[in-house]
Amino acid sequence: MPQIIDGKKISQQIKDELKAEVTELAAKGRHACLAVIQVGNDPASSVYVNNKKKACAYIGIGSRSYELPEETTEEELVRLVEELNEDDSVNGILVQLPLPAQIDEDRIIRTISPDKDVDGFHPVSVGRLWIGEKGFLSCTPAGIIQLLKRSGISIEGKECVVIGRSNIVGKPMAALLLRENGTVTVAHSRTRDLKEVTRRADILIVAIGKERFITKDYVKEGAVVIDVGMHRDAQNHLCGDVDFADVESVTSAITPVPGGVGPMTIAMLMNNCVETIRTQEERP
Repeated sequence: MPQIIDGKKISQQIKDELKAEVTELAAKGRHACLAVIQVGNDPASSVYVNNKKKACAYIGIGSRSYELPEETTEEELVRLVEELNEDDSVNGILVQLPLPAQIDEDRIIRTISPDKDVDGFHPVSVGRLWIGEKGFLSCTPAGIIQLLKRSGISIEGKECVVIGRSNIVGKPMAALLLRENGTVTVAHSRTRDLKEVTRRADILIVAIGKERFITKDYVKEGAVVIDVGMHRDAQNHLCGDVDFADVESVTSAITPVPGGVGPMTIAMLMNNCVETIRTQEERP
């Protein structure tokens, strides 16, 4: 039987570690505060925002919530972000995506100060990641690295295939695997003979956005499979990009959906928030 990688358990371990660290830093006068901005009342976004608030409360990170109406203009949102950039009591800024159609998401991401970009989406954060400088890491890929490490799965020297080249998962995932000395291939919608590419993978990370797309004929015997997808099927059941029931038997380790990668994203967001006061602690 393969190892079922328990993202809920590992994310809780990380949050418990962060809670202890935040308590120690608070005793030294270091306090973290996350500002969360939501525009409109998209139900999925509201769930994510509430989960982030709960995680902040558990760990001991202060949080401010800005719930703006759907008709908020781009200029109004830019002004709010700029005010938070200048507010020394705020360590991290998170603008919940997606934004309404009248707002340019890229402009908003670029408006956030790189020193408060706890989502790791700003071009400066991305550049720091690729050249190996210290900075905020994109939360989902960083969470996947922790899933692998804390499950005893070595990345060094392994053939790693990432399916998907998004700025949020695929590209930063490739950079982080390279940091860990993996040999990395990024496959995508224009990749020829995808099965031939994925069957080389010792570690296969799937962020393709297609329900149960990956079946066992895409997977090498004994591979580790990480499923980043999240969908609801025709029976309203949560499922991923990987056909878990079909693939499980040929893997050495696999993440379930739900309960795999998902919980790690918020845990690593919290880690980025704590990183803002770790950095303070290192300053003379």
